[in-house]
Amino acid sequence: MSTDPTVSGEPGHDPVLAADDPVTDTVVNPGAAEPDPVIDTRNTALHDGVNRCPKCGSTEIQLRVSTQMLICLFCRHEWAEESIDPTISGDGTLDDLSGTTIASGASDITSDEGMASFKCGGCGAEVVVNTSESMSSRCHWCRHVLTVNEQMPNGAVPDAVLPFKVTRDQAVKHISDFAGSRRLFADRTFRKEFTPGNVVGVYLPYMVVDSRATGTVAGKGEIETRRYTRKHGETETTYYDADVYQVERNVTFTVDDLTIESATSRTSDVRVNTNNVINTILPFDTKNAVRWNANYLVGYTSERRDQDVSTMVPVLEDQLLSITRSQVEKSIKKFDRGVRWENEKIDVHGTRWVSMYLPVWLYSYYHEHKGRPMVHYIAVNGRTGETMGSVPVSHGRLLMAALTTGTVLEGIALAIIGATL
Repeated sequence: MSTDPTVSGEPGHDPVLAADDPVTDTVVNPGAAEPDPVIDTRNTALHDGVNRCPKCGSTEIQLRVSTQMLICLFCRHEWAEESIDPTISGDGTLDDLSGTTIASGASDITSDEGMASFKCGGCGAEVVVNTSESMSSRCHWCRHVLTVNEQMPNGAVPDAVLPFKVTRDQAVKHISDFAGSRRLFADRTFRKEFTPGNVVGVYLPYMVVDSRATGTVAGKGEIETRRYTRKHGETETTYYDADVYQVERNVTFTVDDLTIESATSRTSDVRVNTNNVINTILPFDTKNAVRWNANYLVGYTSERRDQDVSTMVPVLEDQLLSITRSQVEKSIKKFDRGVRWENEKIDVHGTRWVSMYLPVWLYSYYHEHKGRPMVHYIAVNGRTGETMGSVPVSHGRLLMAALTTGTVLEGIALAIIGATL
């Protein structure tokens, strides 16, 4: 997998799964001629919920952001889960993709039950973890920490996690700089109450998708052959003549690591919040994702996936069509008056879906203007520090700036006119 979704226009080959591809199980897809392959990403070493330090056996473990490694809070030993990429990619290439391949953590959601029960490996007590609130809990008898590592049919446990790399202090600075650069037009109350220290680290659920597809677009393109003007009274009108062509393009390409949201909570009404800023801080370096271990979430919140692969296919196809239009752009430059695409089609030959938690720092601010509530968000990519968001603006300050700018431009225009007389 790669840092940014990458696209290759090379045609694919017949789909072939190598003998040592990480396909270890199959599920029956009713109505399909062949069962869809499933990539098993379960971290079986942690199935009992007790993740011990490999050096001292302590269960007091959390992420050390500066190294992106897990650290034992007792003996300070550090280690990391292995990369998920070799398991997902196998020995094949994207040109080998055929049908729909789904990693086990991206399987369909069949239950909304959020409670997981574990037998404590330290004392044998039954410990219940509410995955709607946390992915770990402490045994009330022996104080061992138990984490949810077994993949559940409720979307709570993904295939992989991309650990935080940007520290909390760095995120606070990014947010302060972002708000500071908009301070001139910011609402007075916001400037007074702005406290970037209230930032929260959260893992958000995404599907990371590889695909091989053929896109076809057809429409009409124009090449200008003549341009002239005609007078109509006191005015002149410009006309042009052009040759019109029927244009069709067809391109086969592969896409590596396309990230698509897998929770519907952020598709809410943009008139009451600005949480749609999340997708403006992409991309993430998903190639550095590691096998799932709930200890990476200690100290952070997380959001469960609530979308199945089948419901996300239209979103994928829409993005593949956008890539198709981008891919053929160079081949239509000769049509200097542009091409109007009238028919578009995408044939998806193969896809591979992986569920993944991606790290984001979030700052939120509740604001009301004339009785209308709005929650503003500033988001920081937990890997790259890319920052985007919104702040409430002062309409009076904006109006004053517009008038001032207009006065200056008007003054410059009068000076130019005066100089030419």
